[in-house]
Amino acid sequence: MSEAGPEAMTVVERVAVGLVGAGPWAEQVHAPVFAAGPETRLAAVWARRAEAGEALAARHGAAWCASFDELLDRCEAVVFAIAPEAQPALAERAARAGKPVLLEKPIADDLDAARRLAEVVEAAGVGSMVTLSARYAPRVREFLADAASAGAGTPWRGGRLTCVNDAFLGGPFAASPWRQARGAILDVGPHAFDLLSVALGDIVALRADSPGAGWTVSQLVHASGAVSQVVLCGTAEGGHRYGLELYGSAGSVDLDLSTAIDGSAFAALRSEFAGMVRLGGGHACDVRRGLYLQEVIAEAEAQLA
Repeated sequence: MSEAGPEAMTVVERVAVGLVGAGPWAEQVHAPVFAAGPETRLAAVWARRAEAGEALAARHGAAWCASFDELLDRCEAVVFAIAPEAQPALAERAARAGKPVLLEKPIADDLDAARRLAEVVEAAGVGSMVTLSARYAPRVREFLADAASAGAGTPWRGGRLTCVNDAFLGGPFAASPWRQARGAILDVGPHAFDLLSVALGDIVALRADSPGAGWTVSQLVHASGAVSQVVLCGTAEGGHRYGLELYGSAGSVDLDLSTAIDGSAFAALRSEFAGMVRLGGGHACDVRRGLYLQEVIAEAEAQLA
């Protein structure tokens, strides 16, 4: 097993995956990725919006399920692409049915629900992964590995992650109620806090503030003693950027995440999820990692409130 999770594997019999959801993320990423294989096949789809779900299943040669229970009967593992308030209850049912789960981030819409979900998944003894897209991207993994090696001699003292775009102004995710209500801190925050805590150490303190107009700024203190900053906005009309920077006495390094996260990230996610289903074992981006990030987000949101 690698540090990131199960090694990529060639599965003789493809893992039968059930997809829950038929929104933009399910349509653009999860359905085509898991239908493509070679480690998986898209066996079944279920969504609250029956018309959209049935159409998505048909496009990828999967069975449309009239109920969530039917989906569980048709698959070995369940992939979720639904809103955070809807995910915990369904994921708990999947885990209790013995199905490994691939969870969307954030794993829940509040901390209590995230804790319950983590407890149920662990009690059921099933594998879990969270779709923290950047963590599966080969270029991001290489960047973090190089940063860890360089930081071993001269520790990084600071960092910054910036995600500024217009995703909430138009496009497929602008109509998402939870994104509009909770903002970039709940949507992009899991990615940001995850990457900075991997690069600089666990987050031991934070201060979050919002100057308005959809912007949030979080100042983080890490267990290593490093400090970092997270700048998020989903309503910026220009000056878009998605990047990670690290600073130390020996210099600085940076990575353009907008180009680093590509199709290879989701191919790795698919392969590692299939490996976990077939071989068992854990993963660095499991439900416990999702819970840790939910705890950080809860603290940030409490301060923003």
